Amino acid sequence: MPRRATFRGDLDAPITMIEFSDFQCPYCGRHTVETVPQLDEAYIEAGLVRLGYYPLAFLGEQSLWAAEAGECAADQDAFWSYHDFLFNRMAVEGQRDFTRENLKLFAEELQLDTEAFNACMDEQKYAQQIMNDTSSAQSLGVRSTPTFLIDGWAVVGAQPYEIFSATIDDLLTQQQQ
Repeated sequence: MPRRATFRGDLDAPITMIEFSDFQCPYCGRHTVETVPQLDEAYIEAGLVRLGYYPLAFLGEQSLWAAEAGECAADQDAFWSYHDFLFNRMAVEGQRDFTRENLKLFAEELQLDTEAFNACMDEQKYAQQIMNDTSSAQSLGVRSTPTFLIDGWAVVGAQPYEIFSATIDDLLTQQQQ
């Protein structure tokens, strides 16, 4: 398993969902803007699901840089706001301009500590970690993004909310039996 995920949701949630994703993946963006809000409302906010994000940066150099930027934002407890900003920019605005310079500008737009963020990016603090995470995920058989493991059950692709809901509901029912 790759090193760690960045999680949100109740630590004691009965279901854990891991997303393997690339910030440049249009399907990942679609999932984030269309499906995640429904999952948030029905399961994450209700304490039933804990969501983890693992970078699978395999769509080129800008994928690696965007994943690094996410980790640099996580250093400031801003991973999820940065995550949502990047996916919204790509999925809604149709822009995938994740150069190092733009990633730094996005941090400024989100009012992060830009000195710390820029230093993190300039020293490529997380580059090797992201490459290791990507290799680890691929060694587990993850070949495309987004891919999800929901308590060990794989869901591949930006499936509609109903697929996630049915899987989660089935797992919750099994746990109650």
